[in-house]
Amino acid sequence: MSQTVDPSILSPLGKPTEYRATYAPDLLYPIPRQLKRDELGIAADELPFVGEDIWNAYEVSWLTPKGKPVVALATFRVPADSPNLVESKSFKLYLNSFNQTAFADTETVVATLERDLSAAAGKTVRVAVSLLNDQPAFTIGYPTGDCIDDLDIACDTYQPTPAFLTVGDGPVVEETLYSHLLKSNCLVTGQPDWAMVVIRYRGRPIDRAGLLRYIVSFRNHNEFHEQCVERIFCDITQRCAPEALSVYARYTRRGGLDINPFRSSGEFLAHDNVREVRQ
Repeated sequence: MSQTVDPSILSPLGKPTEYRATYAPDLLYPIPRQLKRDELGIAADELPFVGEDIWNAYEVSWLTPKGKPVVALATFRVPADSPNLVESKSFKLYLNSFNQTAFADTETVVATLERDLSAAAGKTVRVAVSLLNDQPAFTIGYPTGDCIDDLDIACDTYQPTPAFLTVGDGPVVEETLYSHLLKSNCLVTGQPDWAMVVIRYRGRPIDRAGLLRYIVSFRNHNEFHEQCVERIFCDITQRCAPEALSVYARYTRRGGLDINPFRSSGEFLAHDNVREVRQ
């Protein structure tokens, strides 16, 4: 009897790798999003959310036609309805392949990145590149809302437990709650992933202590960043039935990349790329 193999197991993540310093788009390793969405009961043609994954790259470099290095920062915006996510190590290896490759100008680099990443994701990926000698400005800040980390709770459960999510009988509220206590582990290597998660909703008031216990319950869970955020979105939707919801996680960087998935029911679409203090 045939069995479907999880593509993440075949990825370069967690394996010894020969680094290639000349342009190699074949290094990009796409992973179908639907594999994990099936676990959550999400149909491919009926996504319960809109959004994107914002990637920030801090180690981007290439050569001018004269062989002089250029260093830059880059931001990539991958739509949540793209059929694939790009495995992070393959993304890093791909970016490394620019290091000894000459490009005519920055515009050519951007066009190359957009073409290759869009092909891997299966939908248009937007790319912005900022040269360091242009002194790009990035902001470190905190969400406008309430941090729930000071709540005095007891925790003894470290796998996702949606039952912790409950709502009260009070009137409908609209609020933003956030926590720095989200930690999960890489699906393949088990390495820890750290994040701040921001939850904005309108609906009956979500019990804050239960929400914090739920966030902490991801602590030993193995899943990619994008998948954790979609799980949180679906669990809050099913358990708390908000009228509107967005979930946004800012993960700390690894290998010069940070990944920041945003999912919204469609009403709360305003979000930014302000860095969490650990980023």
